[in-house]
Amino acid sequence: MQLHLPDPTPDALAASRALSRQIADDIARHDGWISFARYMELALYAPDLGYYSGGAAKLGKDGDFTTAPEMTALFGATLAHAAGELMAQSAPHILEFGAGTGKLARDILSACACAGIPVESYTIIDLSGELRARQRQTLADFPQVRWLDAMPAAFSGVAIGNEVLDAMPVSLVVKTPSGWMERGVAVRDGRFVFEDRACDPALPAQIPEADRLPVGYVTEVHPVAAAFMGTLAAMLTAGWRDSGQGGAAILIDYGFPANEYYLDQRATGTLMCHYRHHAHDDPFYLPGLQDITAHVDFSAMAAAAMQGGLDLGCYASQAGFLLAAGLPQQLMRLSPEEPSRYLAQANAVQRLTSPAEMGELFKVLVVGKGVAPPDGWARADRGFRL
Repeated sequence: MQLHLPDPTPDALAASRALSRQIADDIARHDGWISFARYMELALYAPDLGYYSGGAAKLGKDGDFTTAPEMTALFGATLAHAAGELMAQSAPHILEFGAGTGKLARDILSACACAGIPVESYTIIDLSGELRARQRQTLADFPQVRWLDAMPAAFSGVAIGNEVLDAMPVSLVVKTPSGWMERGVAVRDGRFVFEDRACDPALPAQIPEADRLPVGYVTEVHPVAAAFMGTLAAMLTAGWRDSGQGGAAILIDYGFPANEYYLDQRATGTLMCHYRHHAHDDPFYLPGLQDITAHVDFSAMAAAAMQGGLDLGCYASQAGFLLAAGLPQQLMRLSPEEPSRYLAQANAVQRLTSPAEMGELFKVLVVGKGVAPPDGWARADRGFRL
């Protein structure tokens, strides 16, 4: 199928072609085939050329997609309130994964300052050099912000990840008449193509009731994200063990519990690409210039966290969580006497909470050690669905 998308600049096209050569070389070094997870890793994170490690703008009107923090500061203010309730039980430290432009960090820190919520340190872990540079400008007024290249061994406080899990490489599997195969990437006639090979049984083993799915079913499994959750669990557990202070993680992303993820009607998977505010399903289009994502299996993420020793604090729709965490009160602080500003913020709140927009598709998973979710979150909790 021919895609009709905006043309890249000559420099961007040259960078994409350079990355394509690098990926093709990697395929050649691995006997003509790599897993899709490896392809996705290179397309997103190859040094200097991958989507997240290169220099192109990614967020906002000039980028490829818009996230909740870019829509309204009320999103960050609500998370600040939620984090404050958890830090009161743990330690005054926040760690953010994949901080984007830095706007969410700025909104959280600003709201904490206004509410008198102490934040002694705000640590950002981000692999994008271009985004780090933007974050340093955005957060210049907050001396407690620092950057790390990897998770600390131990941490107490609140970790936040907004649209982080969906960008982690996924493995693709397909059910054939002879059983499950892994769908990887090869080169044919100078183009990247899908090619299926024998599958590690550990991959379809992550799919509940995999045997009942029909032949031809294609889906993603998430070993990289599950490993991330295991490392996150080890970090928070070590913080609790070393300091006696607990910690929690708030993870916000689009996805489903397993019993909704692996439905018969979702037989082509959830893989999606974003380029200049256009969504499509071709991961081989302009490698390095487009985002590649998959929906999150929240059951697998919660299971990995609990296997690592964490407790399930809350699993909710984004709408349910934000409403329970105080988003309406944040909106009420704005004056309706400034109609243009108030209406813009009210419209953003509608997008964040409407079932037809982000409210139902996006979910919030809270896991932790030595902390308990605030009582008010119970009405939004859907942990029984995991």
